[in-house]
Amino acid sequence: MDSGKVILGVLAGVAAGAILGLLFAPDKGSNTRQNISKKGEEYAEDLKVKFSEFIDNIIKHDHQTKEDRTEFYEKSRSEATS
Repeated sequence: MDSGKVILGVLAGVAAGAILGLLFAPDKGSNTRQNISKKGEEYAEDLKVKFSEFIDNIIKHDHQTKEDRTEFYEKSRSEATS
């Protein structure tokens, strides 16, 4: 399974659980809305961090793939001329 899908699923589950917990909490509506807003901001920040890490991993993987292709090309070229 793709790690991006797993991360997205976990974040969605956590967000849904937090929202449901706040909605069923015995608190004033204004406090509940404020708590939802705070949690939303926290989850948005966490999502930004996870997305940044995901992009960094993609870039790292891309660089490694380019290096592997170059090594393979050089090795194949040297074997072909030998």
